Amino acid sequence: MSDPIVHRFDVVIVGAGGAGLMAALQTSANAEVAVLSKLYPTRSHTGSAQGGIGAALGNLEEDHWEWHMFDTVKGGDYLSDQDACEIMCRDAIDTVYELEHNGLPFSRTPEGLIDQRRFGGHTRNFGEAPVRRACYAADRTGHMILQTLYQQSIRTGVNFFSEFHALDLIISDGRAAGVVAREIKTGQLHVFHGKAVIIATGGYGRAFKVTSNSLSGTGDGVALAFRRGIPFEDAEFYQFHPTGIYRMGILITEGARGEGGILINGQGERFMERYAPTLKDLAPRDLVSRCIYSEIRAGRGINGQDYVYLDLTGLGRDVIETKLPDITEFVRVYLGIDPVTAPIPIQPTAHYAMGGIPTDLDGRVVVDEANTPLPGLYAAGECACVSVHGANRLGTNSLVDIIVFGRRAGKHALEFVKTADLPPLPSDVTDRARAEVDHFLSGHAVEPPANVRADLQQTMMDLASVLRTGSGLTECLSRVEQLRERFSRTRPQDQGDCFNTDLLETLEIGYLIDISHALAASALARTESRGAHYREDYPERDDKHWLKHSLAYWRDGRIELRYKPVSITRFEPKARTY
Repeated sequence: MSDPIVHRFDVVIVGAGGAGLMAALQTSANAEVAVLSKLYPTRSHTGSAQGGIGAALGNLEEDHWEWHMFDTVKGGDYLSDQDACEIMCRDAIDTVYELEHNGLPFSRTPEGLIDQRRFGGHTRNFGEAPVRRACYAADRTGHMILQTLYQQSIRTGVNFFSEFHALDLIISDGRAAGVVAREIKTGQLHVFHGKAVIIATGGYGRAFKVTSNSLSGTGDGVALAFRRGIPFEDAEFYQFHPTGIYRMGILITEGARGEGGILINGQGERFMERYAPTLKDLAPRDLVSRCIYSEIRAGRGINGQDYVYLDLTGLGRDVIETKLPDITEFVRVYLGIDPVTAPIPIQPTAHYAMGGIPTDLDGRVVVDEANTPLPGLYAAGECACVSVHGANRLGTNSLVDIIVFGRRAGKHALEFVKTADLPPLPSDVTDRARAEVDHFLSGHAVEPPANVRADLQQTMMDLASVLRTGSGLTECLSRVEQLRERFSRTRPQDQGDCFNTDLLETLEIGYLIDISHALAASALARTESRGAHYREDYPERDDKHWLKHSLAYWRDGRIELRYKPVSITRFEPKARTY
């Protein structure tokens, strides 16, 4: 392998989704910025977000950011840091208007205002009734965000390095100093040397067998930070979206229920009325997912099978084809069903990580219980944990998170680099990355990497998904440790340099194993049920012992767990009722 090519920038951003591009826009006018991504930017997973961005604009009915904050905290089962929630819900309003001014083509009311729809868990007057808060662009809101931000980034001169796979995070003299990446086209190593690094690499749904995440959702940024001694916060909290297309996991947006779609069991009942009499089908996602599992377990799945129906037939053709055009096409193509006339088979699908790289309110990565920042290192989006989502993210708040905290991270990073010098590069800057690549491009495989990935995804789906037990999580941990050992003996079939996607996918399995290990260990330790973490052997929430965030560290080949308190400012924990 030849010597690395070294690039020098003020800010190096890893990930070209909504958070990364939002950060790039804040910095590029006054700093030299590089954005590297293993994908072409407009293929980033933000583009798959469908339903909307939550912001209390009040365009159709009265709304206030305080109500949005309350819903976020309550939906997160009181594990959300309330100082962060306040910032997110206040800033959401201005940030949505900023997107509009940058050209995002929102759906409009007859008066020309940004249109808004209902979404799960969003209410007026602190839980009184559903409210129209989700700003949307049909059912392709994330796609529109991505296209808008990418166009603006091109206009402001951001330097893009597409199809570069980050292999290592560079830490020098206690500061972030850049990343080591491999150019997928050539296999050449590159060093991106910077004063500040922003990690915005998205989530890790590919740890599970059935997921709404794209193939790229393998937790690269979280795992690379984890390997460098940075903790993984709240790893046990992983959200399953209630309405994925049966067996495929392709998402049917919550906006479909916001428009009036309902969930139906095998007896033709609208079963959510039993579980959440106020919000019904628009209850938070963790609750709806568990209710679907409960119906299936009770033998009330469709024809006794492991799915239920999402019924949109009452909405009418105009609403379905005008406001939900993409999901209509998905269902017609993948299932051969017309949602105008027939219900859609759905099941919960692995969707979103509430946990991630811990950050402060400005996106700075923090490394301990005292929230000590690591200078020059930032994270934003799904890979980060500021923690606005707590134990369960409300629908629309993912897009709010990426635009609000992507913007804040970018603004703070710009101020940081104005006075910072480039840190020195370590003499062994590429050694770890070279060793990892060389390991997989030498020797012979005992078994294909794909076998390990399939077994990992099945294990996580069976033992660490919607319903968990102590015995199941213990078994999950044991299997993940065995899979780690098996993985060390795998080799990709392709041993070349040019477009070696076989190697890329093998490296991604390693990230998923690290993440799964931390998730299972954190979930086993948390002996309560809270939000998306539901322990059948500990079905009650336990605020006395577990109103705290977990921090999982990788220490000498094992997981070490520590904890830090939740920030509570306005809303004291109460039982969740819907």
